[in-house]
Amino acid sequence: MSKENTTHTFHIPVLGLGYSVDTPIKVSHLGISSVASIVDDEMIERMRKFHTLKNGETYIPILSSEHDFRSRRITAYLDLTERIVNKQFENLRQQPFEEGNDITRYFDLLPDTSSLKKRYKKMLLSNDPEEKKWMQNALRNCLKKGAIDVNIMSKVDKLNKDVYGEILTDDYSDASAALRGFANSTLTSSLILSAGMNPRLYNYLENFRDFYPDENDKFRKKIILKVSDFRSAFIQAKFLAKKGIWVSEFRIESGLNCGGHAFATEGYLLGPILEEFKERKEEMLTDLFSLYQAAIELKGYKISKTPEIKITVQGGIGTAEEDQFLLEHYQVNATGWGSPFLLVPEVTNVDEATLKDLADAESDDYYISNSSPLGVLFNNFKKSSAEKQRLERIAAGRPGSPCKKKYLVSNTEFTSEPICTASRQYQHLKIKQLQEIDPRPADYEDQFNAITEKLCLCDGLSTSTLLKNHLLKSRENLAVSICPGPNLAWFSKVYSLDEMVSHIYGKIDLLSKVSRPNMFINELNLYVDYYKKDLETNAHKLNEKKNRYLIKFKEQLLTGIDYYKELVPKIMNQTLDYKAEMIGQLMGIEMELREIG
Repeated sequence: MSKENTTHTFHIPVLGLGYSVDTPIKVSHLGISSVASIVDDEMIERMRKFHTLKNGETYIPILSSEHDFRSRRITAYLDLTERIVNKQFENLRQQPFEEGNDITRYFDLLPDTSSLKKRYKKMLLSNDPEEKKWMQNALRNCLKKGAIDVNIMSKVDKLNKDVYGEILTDDYSDASAALRGFANSTLTSSLILSAGMNPRLYNYLENFRDFYPDENDKFRKKIILKVSDFRSAFIQAKFLAKKGIWVSEFRIESGLNCGGHAFATEGYLLGPILEEFKERKEEMLTDLFSLYQAAIELKGYKISKTPEIKITVQGGIGTAEEDQFLLEHYQVNATGWGSPFLLVPEVTNVDEATLKDLADAESDDYYISNSSPLGVLFNNFKKSSAEKQRLERIAAGRPGSPCKKKYLVSNTEFTSEPICTASRQYQHLKIKQLQEIDPRPADYEDQFNAITEKLCLCDGLSTSTLLKNHLLKSRENLAVSICPGPNLAWFSKVYSLDEMVSHIYGKIDLLSKVSRPNMFINELNLYVDYYKKDLETNAHKLNEKKNRYLIKFKEQLLTGIDYYKELVPKIMNQTLDYKAEMIGQLMGIEMELREIG
């Protein structure tokens, strides 16, 4: 690490729509940062009722017939979350340092590299009662809550209508309303924007005071961009800097070795991407600050120094050694551990049946699909009840899902108003169009499968949360969608929070009996498989543009392999045998890749 850490060096990223929606309530008081999705306001409203009543507060519903209900629901939920966390945290701070108390657990969970952990251990060794009491009070004053951050998928941004059917202004689009919900909350935390640039949403950020510096150059609310390559990160950050909005963190995510939606990044691998961020961070910082300073001065703000930009990384990390290498070699500020926490019931919302299926799953149960209505690759799970239901509906001659929440409506091929490609309405119309082609296309079955592969995510990614907390209403769909990263295949049981955190920091090894390739090798294999599938799919319809894309993709993979060959000897926390095996794997993958295409 480039500077001494005092608390945790990892965070828990957003997991689906509901899997981490109340994770901050479960871990923030223990000093662990996490991210909640604020896309599904219907599920959020039910969770607000659940946690309001659980904490002895009075629940006042915000109905969908009320003005600006989406934004207000999100604000109310985030404010409630902060109140609960603050209450938990203050209670923790007042506890005696005794076994079984949360204050002791707080320190036990910290990495041994933490300066706070070292002071805690020193306190435990003290035999002087007065000194011990003084040291304990000093430790209490140093405690920090984990961040309560939120995530918006920038392009999930449907325009909405009022109760009279009139189109509302852009401020009431799904993403803008969610942004306003966060901006109006009492939180001092970060908004993570993912899935690419949305100019309308980015422009809307300018309207909220909390995203600008105060008189002490501090931000009440910060912006984090989840990105998969340097170029797109720099473009988005420049766009925002020109508007007086500072990006406080780039959260780099593996293109394919991650949960949720996946972006293949034209063959750019995680190692070379991290290297570019490391080499060009100062250049980027200088360029962004010159744009930013000029923009905020025009708005009447002053800033005396360049604000910090953090670099963090997530996607496919599986061992303490990998985690440590990322922190030290690439000098990132923190790492993200997402999918493994799906197997930690005290942290995430996974219903019992799905949890058992995840714990028993094999590598082949995790796959990258085209099931997302967004038209973006999506990490899917073969054993999910939503996938089983999708196949049953096809077999019954009724493919597609009822479309109730409509967060992902975008297609106007058959209708004047956008509909979702996972909906029963769209799939019926599209299949009918396909069946009317005479003669029947040679690839009819492939086209049919492409239509019916689309899966309802609006309901499916929230259902597990409602099932686990007994909030599902009668006659509502029980089918669960879940989108773990392929890295979860190596974890094969249900864990406690303490076990998973101990694994992250190398205190225990949950994968000691598992033969698992390095995370960079895992990602490389995913990219090669993607390349082979793309090549095969387009073999009979390859145009010049696609051919150029595939050539560049392969070149980038080979460049990445060369980079890793030079990197392996620099991995100082692994054995010679481990590194020799990595080199062998790289050579094998390179040989296979050169023979393709």
